[in-house]
Amino acid sequence: MDTNPTIATLSQPLARGRGWLTFLGILSLLYGLLMALSIIGLLVAWIPIWLGILLIQAAGAIGQAETGSDPVALQRSLAKLKTYFTIWGVLAIIMMVLTLLPLILMIATGGGMLGGEMFREFQEMFGEMQRRAI
Repeated sequence: MDTNPTIATLSQPLARGRGWLTFLGILSLLYGLLMALSIIGLLVAWIPIWLGILLIQAAGAIGQAETGSDPVALQRSLAKLKTYFTIWGVLAIIMMVLTLLPLILMIATGGGMLGGEMFREFQEMFGEMQRRAI
């Protein structure tokens, strides 16, 4: 009895999600094309276009792997998905840095608006409310 799973069996979970891979790939492509319509969007439109192409290519390769029991197609599909998730990981790191950087700068410069006149006015207003309550 053969206990080694076949390529078709190994690729089956991804093959069942092939439609979603294709759908999300097309949506990503369309998003990138819409972004490219603006001048600023043109600078970063290649990212969702690239991600869409990777998903569509992964979906095609996983279909070949399942129907033809092709180990090379399975490997190609998994490589495309690895690249897709690597790009998203790098984008997530960039977004976290861009989100945290203003917060760090605000803390480093004395809290921004809350460290200045606005904070003192809030303290005075709060003190006045406490005096009236007593």
